Amino acid sequence: MSSKRVLLSENEMPTAWYNLQADLPKPLPPVLHPGTKQPIGPDDLAPIFAMELIKQEVSQERWIEIPDEVRRVLAIWRPSPLTRATGLEKALKTPARIYFKDESHSPPGSHKPNTAVAQAYYNKQQGINRLTTETGAGQWGSALSFACKMFDMECKVYMVKVSYQQKPYRRSMMQLWGGKVTPSPSEETEAGRRILQADPECPGSLGMAISEAVEAAVAREDTKYTLGSVLNHVMLHQSIIGLEAEKQLKLVDDFPDVVIGCVGGGSNYAGLAFPFLRHRIAGKEIRFVGAEPHSCPTMSRGQYRYDFGDTTQLTPLIKMFTLGHSFVPPGIHAGGLRYHGMAPMVSLGVELGLIEPIAYHQLECFEAAQLFAATEGIIPAPETSHAIRSAINEAIRCREQNKEECILFNFSGHGLCDLGAYDRYLAGELEDYAYPQAKIEAAIAELPDL
Repeated sequence: MSSKRVLLSENEMPTAWYNLQADLPKPLPPVLHPGTKQPIGPDDLAPIFAMELIKQEVSQERWIEIPDEVRRVLAIWRPSPLTRATGLEKALKTPARIYFKDESHSPPGSHKPNTAVAQAYYNKQQGINRLTTETGAGQWGSALSFACKMFDMECKVYMVKVSYQQKPYRRSMMQLWGGKVTPSPSEETEAGRRILQADPECPGSLGMAISEAVEAAVAREDTKYTLGSVLNHVMLHQSIIGLEAEKQLKLVDDFPDVVIGCVGGGSNYAGLAFPFLRHRIAGKEIRFVGAEPHSCPTMSRGQYRYDFGDTTQLTPLIKMFTLGHSFVPPGIHAGGLRYHGMAPMVSLGVELGLIEPIAYHQLECFEAAQLFAATEGIIPAPETSHAIRSAINEAIRCREQNKEECILFNFSGHGLCDLGAYDRYLAGELEDYAYPQAKIEAAIAELPDL
């Protein structure tokens, strides 16, 4: 019998991260200062981020060594398994080979601690003892709380209010690891108070929570801000996913024809895709599909423009696919996919035609998640279900075209803290929602004219 799971030993964990910036066919547009609109330097970012992370953000080196102390913590769950979805293949009657990289084995249950551990380590090395951040569904907040506990640091999390209410167990995870969690927008910051004054019932957004977390970071000298997605150094840390997957596929003499991931800010997608994207840039035929929700269609219906990363315009301006920093997404259960912008490197990949964005409705994604749970036994996070939906569609295409392709997707996290969402799905209470074009146009109209 062929192996269901392809495993690597602990000493086969990658010793260096892969940096796609070294191989991009076109350089990233510069990041601009929010006030002067001029390209920023390291000194502009120093009040917010640890200096080593700033260096990684702009580095053009292809390989950056993973510190031993970071690898020691990652070894709690890494290398993660690569699993052949044989049950799903059988149910779909497809000739395709479907593999998923299972990132649900980390303590918080997702890919997020791959960068949380690294960011906490570099801040601790700089003498920083307190970190602030935002979180949507709670995956990132729980990952950073876990990482801070590993390095004996304080963690302050601003959690999007609708997710704070929908996902109490993620909040419990953060608190168990010592994180202090506040629903955003809140009365704790000037940004939060201003938002609540305009809309006391505001459900919150990642852009708003970022505003609060950045403000809280710059208010104290012992504190820095961390981000769980979008930025280049986050994509760098997540590359360990794809580097392991590449080794594992080699062990079974396979290589992907299609690489898939759900895409909110871009981190889990980049983590799997970027190490393989270098082969596409070098001339190998591989398709890259990014699955996002119709209710927050950043790549499908956004524009490739300079925009702020947060609602109150505190962050630098980044050129990315965006729905506008004032965009407030609906309260769908895939909370990690509700960000208005997209990672600059993922955005450039879309702009260059290297990455295909596809939007899905939440009901078809929950349906895919139910089939996956029935055939593979694992309950996916609502975010992850978008990648599963896309993989199923590709497998059906292979069946209809009688093609034996290799489909690889990132299983970015489990859904054991999202069972409330599944309760609503099984009760028939969830509805599909496509964001109105008029509202998208109104948010995009507020973009800076650069």
